[in-house]
Amino acid sequence: MGALTAAGGVGFAKALHATEHETFRWISRSPLWLLPLFPVAGALVTAMLVHFLARDAAGHGVPQVIDAIHRRGGRIPLRVGMTKVVASIATVGSGGSAGAEGPIVQIGSSIGSVMGRALRVGRADMSTLLGCGASAGIASVFNAPITGVFFVLEVLLRDFSLRTFTPIVIASVVSVGVTQSMLGRDEAIFSVALTGYTFTLAEIPSFIALGILCALVGVLFTRLLHLAEDLFARAPGGPILRPVLGALGLGMLGVAWVMATGPVGGVPQFFGNGYASIRSIVDPATYTGLGPTAGAAAGAMGALSLASLCILKAIGTSLTLGSGGSGGVFAPSLFIGAAAGACFGEALKALGLIPHGVTPASYALVGMACVVAGTTFAPLTATLLLFEVTREPRVLLPAMLACVVATVVARQRMRDSIYTAKLRQSGLVLGGTRDLTVMRRVHLSSIRPMPLPPEPIYPSDPLSKVIDMLPAHRGADFPVVDASGRYIGMVTGEDVRTALIDREAIPLLLVAELLRTDLPVLLPEESLDTVIDKFAQHDVACLCLVDGGSRAPRGLVARAAVLKGYQQALSES
Repeated sequence: MGALTAAGGVGFAKALHATEHETFRWISRSPLWLLPLFPVAGALVTAMLVHFLARDAAGHGVPQVIDAIHRRGGRIPLRVGMTKVVASIATVGSGGSAGAEGPIVQIGSSIGSVMGRALRVGRADMSTLLGCGASAGIASVFNAPITGVFFVLEVLLRDFSLRTFTPIVIASVVSVGVTQSMLGRDEAIFSVALTGYTFTLAEIPSFIALGILCALVGVLFTRLLHLAEDLFARAPGGPILRPVLGALGLGMLGVAWVMATGPVGGVPQFFGNGYASIRSIVDPATYTGLGPTAGAAAGAMGALSLASLCILKAIGTSLTLGSGGSGGVFAPSLFIGAAAGACFGEALKALGLIPHGVTPASYALVGMACVVAGTTFAPLTATLLLFEVTREPRVLLPAMLACVVATVVARQRMRDSIYTAKLRQSGLVLGGTRDLTVMRRVHLSSIRPMPLPPEPIYPSDPLSKVIDMLPAHRGADFPVVDASGRYIGMVTGEDVRTALIDREAIPLLLVAELLRTDLPVLLPEESLDTVIDKFAQHDVACLCLVDGGSRAPRGLVARAAVLKGYQQALSES
């Protein structure tokens, strides 16, 4: 798994960087009014690929992988991963504001899903294989094996058991080994050296304040992205036109930025993955006048320009991904965090609150990790990512402190992370406990349902028919179907008992008068956490198990049977 994903990751990264480089070369040589056409062309290619080949390839990829792990038994078609590769290259390579980690997570997970199905592994092991692929992908693209492991454990699986940890570590290590062998080098993406910097007690209040600031920035970015998704989902034009509209909006922002600041190589810094701008922002030489000035995103432009870049990157990413473009949110979060942290450092410097010999670069570095922590609710992943992409250990202590602060504040301001908000809307509630992990591993198909009544019940039937069936039916609840056999509701035992109080009225009652249509149905592929949640919302003894396609009843599932299955799985775990 690690070797296969590493090979795919290297090919994907090379193709993406080559496409982005060529696009930026053409942008710098073209008239300003043509600038929007480049992201629009990429968005059009992406929209057509996603619409005709794989709908799950849209967006930032990680929520789809989480959904596949927890609700679809780990099934991700290979075409989704393949489409994601080309669509992300088209989006980001043409200037779209997004990153590479979402695509590589989906690519690695699709490889894991295909291998798992080929080897016919069980559902629990299938989730681990998807985690192995995702971890190997993150490790390969960022040259960050530890980050890959903890991203999967904290964000995707939420399971720190040794059974899960061991294979994921192996896949991540092998992936980095293969990647370094193929590339012939071992370099950090944002290699930086804070020579002479030492974290002191006096800086603790500053880094706590930075954590709070980055948490609020991360919350605003998350809400802006979800707002864009909602607005574009309701916008006219269909799934092919919407990404084009988002790319057009990004292009217009680029034109406005170049006109306001003057051409900086002809390419707005918030286009693409933004790696070049991040390197400039976190470089200490930028703030001492010794670093490169052409294309620099910090230093001479000052706090106002840094704040503008932070805002424009958030808006640009929301337009790109919210409209249906393909890419990840890690790179934009790193960019936004670096700009916010550098802006904060510049403000401290102007107020005389920054220690002697310290540059805003240290705050830019910590800000990168803080925004990642505030958007993903994964402080371990964010801290380790900062270390592995910079290889600078001097900021680990302030980063640990600020990331925890950012996570706590962000969780107070919003219930779900940037990955899980849409999943909650679709009915998938994620938690982090061992019990919830066990419930997700056990699916309803492993619980034997009670048989249906001997005869189908229709709304027009007299209630006496239901009462006559009571002795022959194991349960007290009766599913009701229409003329085609589709489930439409249920008559519960509680309602039947209430009707029996007035026996003289029974001959006059029809099933339709006691029919409850507000009860949810159960599907065989659902896991126990969603089943128990449905029982918790409706105080009934049974719910109807239906066929996913025809909606025909297949049996009745009792609350007691679900709890028994959960208890058995917990003891086995």
